[in-house]
Amino acid sequence: MYSVIHYGLEDATAVITLDRPGQLNTIVPPMLEELDDAVRRAVADDQVKVILLQGAGRSFCAGFNFSGGFHQWDDRIASENAWDAGKDMVMVTHNQLGWVPRFMSLWRSPKPVIAQVHGWCVGGGSELALCADIVIASEDARIGTPYSRMWGCHHAGMWVHRLGLARAKELALTGRALSGREAAEISLINKAVPFDRLQTETRQLARQLASIPLSQLAAMKLVVNQAYENMGLMSTQLLGSVMDAMLRNTPEARAWIRTAEQQGVAAAVAERDGPFGDYSQAGPEGKPDPAHVVYAGSLTEGG
Repeated sequence: MYSVIHYGLEDATAVITLDRPGQLNTIVPPMLEELDDAVRRAVADDQVKVILLQGAGRSFCAGFNFSGGFHQWDDRIASENAWDAGKDMVMVTHNQLGWVPRFMSLWRSPKPVIAQVHGWCVGGGSELALCADIVIASEDARIGTPYSRMWGCHHAGMWVHRLGLARAKELALTGRALSGREAAEISLINKAVPFDRLQTETRQLARQLASIPLSQLAAMKLVVNQAYENMGLMSTQLLGSVMDAMLRNTPEARAWIRTAEQQGVAAAVAERDGPFGDYSQAGPEGKPDPAHVVYAGSLTEGG
């Protein structure tokens, strides 16, 4: 059924795997539609009580794919080969077509969602992971928003709503990368563990949650979600999505994405991240261990 994700069952857990390992699971047009469909499928399955989201290969998700200059999205955000501000606005704010509404399928699911994070979890990939209910990462994972420096804006709002003012403002302005351990220490995520314990931890938690009646899980998730929605989460997402579209199309952003298109992503990110010495510009100690690999697949294949 799916081309860029994998869906399977492990007892009462639906395991959804982002499955573009050769491209670090970067987001391309089919991925969010397939994710949304897989979440709906899990919600409709009476056997499923918990959803687990993970990434295949060396990373959870390295954000939106822009190696071709982002032209794979032109049918939704461009007209006559040029950015169409109105078309982009309609797309990103649409409650079904927009990127954030697709991410928020995890939030809206009445069944709890665990994100299992390893490797790179950056940009839109971090926004996706943080829409889950519980996030457990490997200690050496790298989580961050390099778009803070160029070509984007917080659009799912979770970096803001999960953190206090001091940390939210610092990370919004610098976009610096956090290790999984650092992300847990500042309560951006729930827990960080050594990679060799990551899958054991997430599956154990899934089994524990599955022992609770679904009505209890759904009610407790709903009341917490509603509290944050009352604080203005949806308004933050609306503003962030519109601002993100604008910031992808400033003169500086257009020049930067042309660099990615003409010289390659490596040249563009070196220009952006070089002054900070992080992400791809970091030494080995500032990157995830490339030997830490997750494989797609589960006990019962689902397409």
